[in-house]
Amino acid sequence: MKKAVKIDADEMRAEYDFSKGVRNPYAAKFAKGSNLVLIEPELFKAFPSEEAVNDALRILLKAGAQAMRTKPQKKAS
Repeated sequence: MKKAVKIDADEMRAEYDFSKGVRNPYAAKFAKGSNLVLIEPELFKAFPSEEAVNDALRILLKAGAQAMRTKPQKKAS
């Protein structure tokens, strides 16, 4: 029966060799093209799904566009 080898959690094993490792070549491309947005926890409670967030943003855009189209009315003298 083999004896159990005690491994320190802070040390790498000798058989792991990362000397020829390459950084992720897709990381920059992913970060550049990502549309991931993190929302605050209190907003997550109000909008628990991506569908709810998208619907709310569409309503906001529509309201903003309507507000820009309306012209202020002149006061009667």
